[in-house]
Amino acid sequence: MVLQIVLIAVGVFLGLAGEQWREDRENRRAATDTLRRFRAEIVANRDMILSIKDYHSDRLKELNTYIAAPPEARSSIAVEFDSIQAPRFDSTSWQLAVASGTIAYIDQELASVLARTYGYQTMTDQLGAVMMQVLYERPPQVDGEAFLPTAQLYYSDLTGLEVGLLSSYETLLAALDEALAE
Repeated sequence: MVLQIVLIAVGVFLGLAGEQWREDRENRRAATDTLRRFRAEIVANRDMILSIKDYHSDRLKELNTYIAAPPEARSSIAVEFDSIQAPRFDSTSWQLAVASGTIAYIDQELASVLARTYGYQTMTDQLGAVMMQVLYERPPQVDGEAFLPTAQLYYSDLTGLEVGLLSSYETLLAALDEALAE
């Protein structure tokens, strides 16, 4: 009778250990898939910022020159707007990781860097949304003199956020590459 109890206990223990091993393996696979999605999304978002950041800094320089000039000299200063070119970030991987709970399978330090980076993106998105609202409420064709200082403030904030984002992307990509190499 004691032998049967011992055998049953060992069987239950081995079954639980096997289930734990299978679950850990599945969690590692989910974490790796999530990290790959994050990496692809971060690279795409970084490349998008790299493609528009010079446009933003050039508009800021032009706006600074225009606004610093005396009113009578402003007509000879060009501000070359092609469009606002507000950044548009993809955050699907972040939303999926949070909604599915796979963020819990990622190293907490890495998850913190991810959260900080996506927070930067959210701030930039919100800034762009406010700028678009201003653009539609007071279009430059209607009140250009009032719009230009608003655009100057927007590009000033945006260029600072872009520097922070690019730095955050590089830190994050290095951490993602390290985590994926393990």
